[in-house]
Amino acid sequence: MARLRYRLVLPALLLGLAGCAGSGASSEAPQTAGTVDLQRYQGTWYEQARLPMFFQRNCAQSEAHYRLQEDGAVGVLNRCRTLDGEWLEAKGLATPQMAGQTDKLWVRFDNWFSRLFPGVAKGDYWVLYLDDDYRTALVGNPNREYLWLLTREAEIPLETRTEMLEQAQARGYDTSELIWRVADAGIGQ
Repeated sequence: MARLRYRLVLPALLLGLAGCAGSGASSEAPQTAGTVDLQRYQGTWYEQARLPMFFQRNCAQSEAHYRLQEDGAVGVLNRCRTLDGEWLEAKGLATPQMAGQTDKLWVRFDNWFSRLFPGVAKGDYWVLYLDDDYRTALVGNPNREYLWLLTREAEIPLETRTEMLEQAQARGYDTSELIWRVADAGIGQ
């Protein structure tokens, strides 16, 4: 039942992402990472923190699995672990917003809503920051309402956390309301 709720709420999120493109604190879009080597970017990323999002409201731990496809698109599998220990997931596809530009992608999740309204049911996925080793990344959207701090490791040192916060703030994101990853202890108990 929870998996069904997750899939039903996702279209509302995507519609919200598409409809909010003109709002935000700054009229200038945030700086992005520039060219992203999608071959190196693929794999598992752990969400360390995020700005509040309706469809992730019950998520204690989230992770994203990206797989580069032969056509240059990126297969997406987002997983969310609730405080009850249940895993929920959503599958999608990311494609460049402009040919050859790999730091600004559209993400569309596979559900009835996206099949019915393919032009509306997509969200911005901008890679805002990426370290040289592809170990930490900031992902957001141009209106600064959504932000994810991602790392290759589930747990990170304080220095990494501090650097990621500084990178987000330098791009004009308000980090005061970030929701941080819950440690494994206590989940499912």
